Amino acid sequence: MNGVPEDLIVYEIALVVPKRNLNEENKGYDCVEVLVNEFRNVGLIVERVLGLSDEFIKLAAPLETLGRVAAKMQMKKTTHIGIDLQFEWEEIKAFVRQPDGSLFSWCERFQCYRHLIYKIVNKKNSDVTLKFDGKEIQWEAGKSLLQRLELEGIVKQVFPLHDEIKRKKLLRSWALNWWDFTAQPIDEIYAYFGTKIAVYFAFLGMYTRWMIFPATFGLILQLIDFGSLKLLVFPAFFISIVLWAVLFFQFWKRKNSALSARWHLNFSVSTSEGYKLSGREWNSLQPPLELVKNSGIDKTKEKEALQRYEWFGYLKRFRNDVIIILSIICLQLPFELAYAHLYEVLKSDMVKFGLTVVYLLVIQYFTKIGGKISIRLIKHENNENTEYQADSLVYKVFGLYFMQSYIGVFYHALLHRNFMTLRQVLIQRLILYEVLENLVENSLPYLKYSYKKYRAVRNKKKREKGLIGKIQFTTRVEKEYLKPTYSASISEELEDGLFDDFLELALQFGMIMMFACAFPLAFAFSALNNIAEMRTDALKLLAMLRRPVPRAAATIGAWLNIFQYGYTIRKENGKLSLALQPFL
Repeated sequence: MNGVPEDLIVYEIALVVPKRNLNEENKGYDCVEVLVNEFRNVGLIVERVLGLSDEFIKLAAPLETLGRVAAKMQMKKTTHIGIDLQFEWEEIKAFVRQPDGSLFSWCERFQCYRHLIYKIVNKKNSDVTLKFDGKEIQWEAGKSLLQRLELEGIVKQVFPLHDEIKRKKLLRSWALNWWDFTAQPIDEIYAYFGTKIAVYFAFLGMYTRWMIFPATFGLILQLIDFGSLKLLVFPAFFISIVLWAVLFFQFWKRKNSALSARWHLNFSVSTSEGYKLSGREWNSLQPPLELVKNSGIDKTKEKEALQRYEWFGYLKRFRNDVIIILSIICLQLPFELAYAHLYEVLKSDMVKFGLTVVYLLVIQYFTKIGGKISIRLIKHENNENTEYQADSLVYKVFGLYFMQSYIGVFYHALLHRNFMTLRQVLIQRLILYEVLENLVENSLPYLKYSYKKYRAVRNKKKREKGLIGKIQFTTRVEKEYLKPTYSASISEELEDGLFDDFLELALQFGMIMMFACAFPLAFAFSALNNIAEMRTDALKLLAMLRRPVPRAAATIGAWLNIFQYGYTIRKENGKLSLALQPFL
């Protein structure tokens, strides 16, 4: 196949089209047949697989095909002399390879695939008439064929495929490797999943390793009665936690920079679509000032237009922030205070436990509604690209979750100053919330996958009523198609599943930092949870979900500001905890 040995072909992209019976005389005009031929014409290797109800078109690309399209896209790559230059296929030896030895990262390959399949256009001067199940489709001159078929619903989905060899290797060395608690093959994760997921796991691993010190200190405080020395030991614990947080963030920034340098990250490629201004489409990572420099029109007028655009963006973001804050104050705050008051007046521990379970389930539903409202508001902001939109969403939704997670705890700490009740609330919140979150997070994908399999088999039996015996899925690509995507619980448009994972970490970090003096054992619970989280998240990505679309983000973005915000609040809240500690 295209000069590539069959055992070395790795299919990385799949398209889903309806399964149908095609007559020989209609093959030349069938839109799917035309699409497959066009794929082959641009240098892609194509394999067609029939499933129970759909047909799957798997795509692979030889290195030369990817290299030539990368040069056509004017992709920049790092050379051996340390300079980022535009890639040229003829000068392939001058460019630095990835840590795994490949020439292109997964994000770069994915962008090349997108360019190849979506840039197949009608080069004729007139429209081309295609057919699909007796229906005629007009392929307009200069228009993308794949986009046209997606618009007609003929191409149902385009999604990345797992590489079975690399996937099984990562399962053995990462997801199922419980012997070394925090060891992770970060370079292999980066090569397989892309930058953003690799950065998340690098952060999670470093955060968990650094948590061993405060967890040990907190365990000692919990198990040993220091008597009158508490007045000295707890201030020392408070100071050490503050220093720990400061050092952790500084060392994380250094590690993040080291990873970016090791992976030769540059921002010439992005998976986002970009934005339009003055009728022109720009790269999503190109700053607005560059628009002025690159514009050939009157620069003064263009600059004024950009300034108006920027100020309108600020005003819209301010308006949306005000709406979210007022919603929290008027709607969520009374609900949170009512729960906290009920928890205080109830006597039975079992009733309190049941109230907490119901509260956590209800508040999750309410917060998702708030997240969807935030998404609608963000669509009316003048954000430059999807990453800016995602950051804006992070800040807004975290405000909702911050209120629902901490207001009850602050109620007990500040109003009643009942530290025994405060400890009970912290234990229930930390353990119950994290157990419920992990249970839902890891069981829901399997339940969705099982339901889709059941529905596919049922539909097959309905179409073929005389079918007897057990129906099994024989193709790996169809099994992957039925798996859920790695998406956020509140939005598939702006954020992937990392939103929920980072949110869980941020809420945990805020809880243990702000109330560590009241419950020192919280660090130990969190460290154990994070060790399990690393492996379960890895297993979820490798076995239960489709391969995620790579995202070009070299840092954890807005989440770093949120973590530092939790540390800042901790400094003030720690003073209150120390002041009240003698009354325990």
